[in-house]
Amino acid sequence: MSPTPETAAASGPYAIVEASGQQFWLQPNRYYDFDRVAVDVDGNFTIDNVLLVNDGKATTLGQPYVKGATVALKVMEHRRGPKIIVYKMRPKKKTRRKNGHRQELTRVMVESISVGGKAIA
Repeated sequence: MSPTPETAAASGPYAIVEASGQQFWLQPNRYYDFDRVAVDVDGNFTIDNVLLVNDGKATTLGQPYVKGATVALKVMEHRRGPKIIVYKMRPKKKTRRKNGHRQELTRVMVESISVGGKAIA
């Protein structure tokens, strides 16, 4: 569950990044679920597409990305999301199709947020 901007500003630094075609509000020492990432469990990777960084005092906004900002992540596990039922029916035609779908996810832990090689968290 992501914190609201009011509670996150009081609790410390954060970064807004672009990953898996979505934007995520990331804070250090929290875990998040991304679409499946091709990294082994306990492996590390970094995200360079950082849109905004707040170090607790000042906010840096990128155009579109913040130069030199990275977020280091550690893969905790690969998992699957909840089952979604897709049911299609054409009325008066006796045509029905029922499918299930579970999204492949990767749970990651935010290890550090750094700007220009200097870790802010």
